Amino acid sequence: MENIALIDSFSEFKDDKLIDRVTLMAILEDVFRNALKKKYGSDDNFDIIINPDKGDMEIWRRRVIVADDDLDLENEEITLTEARKIEADFEIGEEVSEEVKLIDLGRRAILALRQNLISKIHEHDNTNLYKQFKDLIGEIYTAEVHHVRPRVVILIDDEGNEIVLPKEKQIPSDFFRKGDNVRGIIESVELKGNKPQIIMSRTADKFLEKLFEQEIPEVFDGLIMIKNVVRIPGEKAKVAVDSYDDRIDPVGACVGMKGSRIHGIVRELGNENIDVINYTTNLQLYITRALSPAKVSSVKIDEEKKRAEVFLKLEEVSKAIGRGGHNIKLAGLLTGYELDVIREGITAEEDDVELTEFSDEIDGWVIDEFAKIGLDTARSILNQDVADLVRRTDLEEETILEVIRILKEEFQD
Repeated sequence: MENIALIDSFSEFKDDKLIDRVTLMAILEDVFRNALKKKYGSDDNFDIIINPDKGDMEIWRRRVIVADDDLDLENEEITLTEARKIEADFEIGEEVSEEVKLIDLGRRAILALRQNLISKIHEHDNTNLYKQFKDLIGEIYTAEVHHVRPRVVILIDDEGNEIVLPKEKQIPSDFFRKGDNVRGIIESVELKGNKPQIIMSRTADKFLEKLFEQEIPEVFDGLIMIKNVVRIPGEKAKVAVDSYDDRIDPVGACVGMKGSRIHGIVRELGNENIDVINYTTNLQLYITRALSPAKVSSVKIDEEKKRAEVFLKLEEVSKAIGRGGHNIKLAGLLTGYELDVIREGITAEEDDVELTEFSDEIDGWVIDEFAKIGLDTARSILNQDVADLVRRTDLEEETILEVIRILKEEFQD
């Protein structure tokens, strides 16, 4: 058979694309049958014999011998005169098998055939890639930074597959350079045209859960269960854990001596503050634990409205709310209840909070400026006129307005 580049490339396709022999033969036969249909109108009477390992193939056309003046279907019939040119003792009614040379298909058909073959193999690769990563959704995956763009980081894995890490799926403190190894979870696989787009996430709650499985043997072995995970990526997270074995302290096992076990996870997440708490079906106790590190005095639950009033001593309020309101927000997400903070044993008139309680959100030098003019509580500032505060302190109006916003958000019911 003629030495045509299409045939020579069969073994190359098999080696490069790692396609198994049976699949490659099926793709090749499908491509050639399409070419035969275009050329002859039908491929029903053609036999295709392919040897992808050696890189050769044969095409045979079967036709029935008819009298010279009875030829109606040129593709399926051959005249007796033409048949006897192949073999002298043929008779009418017998079947003739004749090899079809690739060159007979025409140069343009051969070029189209090769392009079709490449397309079919790419389609096969994309289908396999889609299935492969669909099965990996929710699992941790590692890939190398190939290109950093303003809104996305392009990663390449060990097999050369492209993975996309969008900006909104990155932890705010993430900073990547070309060649860095990046861990995240495969969040989704989307088909863009015929090509799958693989999306990685480092902000998903599932990523933290999977890090616990990877880093803490008892979680991996199933001795400790992760009941729920909630995060504000890069800032704070809460993880509820439980164990059926009373001999195991799930929180202690997850955190480790002096935080040794959880330290790697915290570092991976850009120093995200992680609270690990014991899960319980006792809702009051669960809410109390969820608001850690604050010490809750009591909890009043409205199950119908999914709300809970949490009573705390004055000095515990700012701990319960947390920096930027993160602690109470995550506690609500963890428990599934909207939490209202009630300051215990103080009337509305007496209710006030030292300004130093807000030191997580208000800079110390700003607190000192207010103290210079005798304003050291939340209410004492909220009762002042903004213009008067600008006049009496060295603070800008913008700074004073930001302080008032923080106090109103966290201090007033």
